Amino acid sequence: MVVAFRRHTLLPLDDCLYALQPTIPHLTRSALHRCLQRHGISRLPDVGGDKPKRQKFKRYPIGFFHIDIAEVQTVEGKLFLFVGTDRTRKFAVTQLVDKADRKTAWEFLELLLKTVPYRIHTILTPSRDHAAHDPVGQWTTASSSPSNLATGTQRPPGKCVST
Repeated sequence: MVVAFRRHTLLPLDDCLYALQPTIPHLTRSALHRCLQRHGISRLPDVGGDKPKRQKFKRYPIGFFHIDIAEVQTVEGKLFLFVGTDRTRKFAVTQLVDKADRKTAWEFLELLLKTVPYRIHTILTPSRDHAAHDPVGQWTTASSSPSNLATGTQRPPGKCVST
C-alpha cells in the first residue's frame, strides 16, 4: 500500500508520512524511509520541465556594480536596504537606513567606495519608478575615492553610468 501510494502520488517523504499516518497510526518517518529505500523509490524521479531554465548573467569586467534599494518591513517599522553588488566578484555591500533620500543614498555610495578594494568603473541603477528621483541613477565615479565623485546629468533610471 505504501509503495503504490508513493508511486501514484510522487509526494515527498514527509507528505507521504502525513497522508498515510491516519490509516497506519504506528508508521514512523524512519520506517517509511526504509520501506521506500527497500523498494527503490526513496528518491523521487526527476520530472522534466519542472525547473525553469536559469539564465546566466552577461559577463562584465570587475568593477561593474549593480545598486538597488529594497523596502524592508520590521517590527519597529519600515527600513530601506541599499545593496551594491559586483556580479563578477560576487562581492556585495549592504546598509539598512531609516529613509531612502539623497543624503542616505550618497552615504551608501561613500560606504561602497570605502569598502570595495578595487576601482569601480560602472554603476547600474534600478529601473523602478522611485529611482527617477533618486541620486543613485546619477552617480558616476572616476576612481575609488569619494573626493573624485561627480554627479552626472539626468539619465533615465536603469541605465549604466560609466567613466
